[in-house]
Amino acid sequence: MEKLTASDIVNIVAEFSRTIIANRDYLNELDGKLGDADFGTSISSGCAALDKLVPDLGANKPGMVLGKSGTTLIRSMGGASGPLFGTIFMRAGKELGDATEIGVKELAAMFAASLSGVKALGKSNAGDKTLIDALEPATLALETAAAEGTALREALARASVAAAQGVENTKNMVANRGRAHYVGERGIGHQDAGATAIHLLFKVFADSVN
Repeated sequence: MEKLTASDIVNIVAEFSRTIIANRDYLNELDGKLGDADFGTSISSGCAALDKLVPDLGANKPGMVLGKSGTTLIRSMGGASGPLFGTIFMRAGKELGDATEIGVKELAAMFAASLSGVKALGKSNAGDKTLIDALEPATLALETAAAEGTALREALARASVAAAQGVENTKNMVANRGRAHYVGERGIGHQDAGATAIHLLFKVFADSVN
């Protein structure tokens, strides 16, 4: 497989939803070390709404599937995370436009748009101990893969590994944004829950082509 189609994206959205819901308690536990211990509950609520949306997504182009998914997350998630995760999907969908197939080049472009949108909305950058610390390295891995002409499977595998390393790197960071900011240096040693969810997203993408 060298291109993802609309049906592939629908399946990825569905699997991401199931994966997040299955990891709700784990994400809450991670968030409890740095915040209110409710991130897992919040994003699971959004993914439950996504799961209900999935049957109605099949007739749409990939960009519209992602756009509608993002809107659903914003409407159904609580806290600050809803707009951030919704932006990831909405910006990706907008970048795809009317494209009917997604290769490595399109993946790199859509996640670059997602990254730009999240940075602008959250006023954060890599190193602030946020989801950006997983999203940025994964995006850079895709951009490098696109420039090198790497096959889709390998490109997504690299992105997933880069996101996982980004999560690991957050353990050594002091948070500069969100409630984790108030924990200060006591947060060292604990990974960011939002970054963990981003790794789960890229893992779902990578697994979808295996």
